[in-house]
Amino acid sequence: MILLDPDLDPYPVPTLKSVKTASLAIPSARALTRFLLLAQAALRLRGEVSVLLTTDTGIQRLNRQYRGKNKATDVLSFPADQIVKKQGKIEGDIAISVQTASRQGTACGHSLGTELKVLMLHGLLHLAGYDHESDGGRMERRESQLRAKLGLPQGLIERATTGAGAGRAFSAKSGRAAGALTTSGGSQ
Repeated sequence: MILLDPDLDPYPVPTLKSVKTASLAIPSARALTRFLLLAQAALRLRGEVSVLLTTDTGIQRLNRQYRGKNKATDVLSFPADQIVKKQGKIEGDIAISVQTASRQGTACGHSLGTELKVLMLHGLLHLAGYDHESDGGRMERRESQLRAKLGLPQGLIERATTGAGAGRAFSAKSGRAAGALTTSGGSQ
């Protein structure tokens, strides 16, 4: 399920500033949901995943609340509690800053839609139990395989190791059984 933070304008009015920089024209929820379902199937994640598209401010609030880091990031993952996961109904939640995704997409030479898919895939890998900070390259290899299968460009881990573009993703334990996201100002 794709959720839009109410603070995020899905149809921004062009201004002189937005003409000079990248517009935040967000792809349709239908297109993003289609990709989400394909990526979930590739990872064999059968439970529900909610993706919150939010602002830098919204993701900074989540990052501060759940990780103790008072800064914006590109993507956060909130795996469901193990008991809930075993029931197969909910995998967890992902939050993505559309503003950061737009900047990263521009820096990497691709669209916002493509960058949102790269970030969704990265978040799904975290929900599937991968952790690039401690798994000796296992997540990086799986991300590379899936990017090729799903037709995506260089991923976050590869960018970090080659220095191409900025981007780090984090997984956070929500402390809630289902880790459900709400759309009230981008906070849980």
